[in-house]
Amino acid sequence: MKAYVFPGQGAQFTGMGKDLYENSVLAKELFEKSNEILGFRITDIMFEGTAEELKETKVTQPAVFLHSVILAKTLGEDFKPEMVAGHSLGEFSALVANGALSFEDGLKLVSQRALAMQKACEIKPSTMAAVLGLADNIVEEVCASIDGIVVAANYNCPGQLVISGETSAVEKACEAMKAAGAKRALLLPVGGAFHSPMMEPAREELAAAIEATTFSTPICPVYQNVTASAVSDPSEIKKNLIIQLTAPVKWTQSVQQMIADGATLFTEVGPGKVLAGLIGKIDKEAATANA
Repeated sequence: MKAYVFPGQGAQFTGMGKDLYENSVLAKELFEKSNEILGFRITDIMFEGTAEELKETKVTQPAVFLHSVILAKTLGEDFKPEMVAGHSLGEFSALVANGALSFEDGLKLVSQRALAMQKACEIKPSTMAAVLGLADNIVEEVCASIDGIVVAANYNCPGQLVISGETSAVEKACEAMKAAGAKRALLLPVGGAFHSPMMEPAREELAAAIEATTFSTPICPVYQNVTASAVSDPSEIKKNLIIQLTAPVKWTQSVQQMIADGATLFTEVGPGKVLAGLIGKIDKEAATANA
């Protein structure tokens, strides 16, 4: 079975999507439509902008989404997903790719999500950190032992977790992780504590936008971050998408479930090759490709 996976924030690079824009009439139309929907020329920043400009929250999330979704649309008849998944932001790309969301609605939601998350980040100092070389349950136990808010946020692959929360709590947790035997525990250059209770204000704001958006029955199931299981019911997809902002990304578990359900080839659609790399660490036998 063909599985298609879509990357999240952090996969962006200067020049992303430019070849699509220049070589595909459909891609050019969709990029120009996106500039109108967003109210600024995101294509100028994607194609020619600096790394700093691309890192702006209002730019990063729509940019990664657009690269992924427009690339999927240019694959034409070759694009026949039997299951899809996306890492964090990438779940929105996956939902456009499998027909649960229209291109326009997906872009609007991603833009609203980015701005809501930015606002939530400004309320209280918060951050994320990567923890390497510790078992999941040890990371969870250390987080639970720390005063303040710090939780496991991204289960990326065995031995690679990201924790998220109040800056002081994350810093304390990093020291405790090293003491518990972690190879590394280092703060990440992010604007806030994504996939943690610190995102509650953003979740509330995004919930209203998601509820007001029409979701259709998709052509194939999406393996959602929150459940790590196949979902096809539009109302359930919506509910999980809302919970996603404050809940962990169960990427390891999602990939394992997709393999258990018959995935034979994972194709990464979008900038970079991060997910293909993680999938190879989750299951050494898994076949991966890039669109």
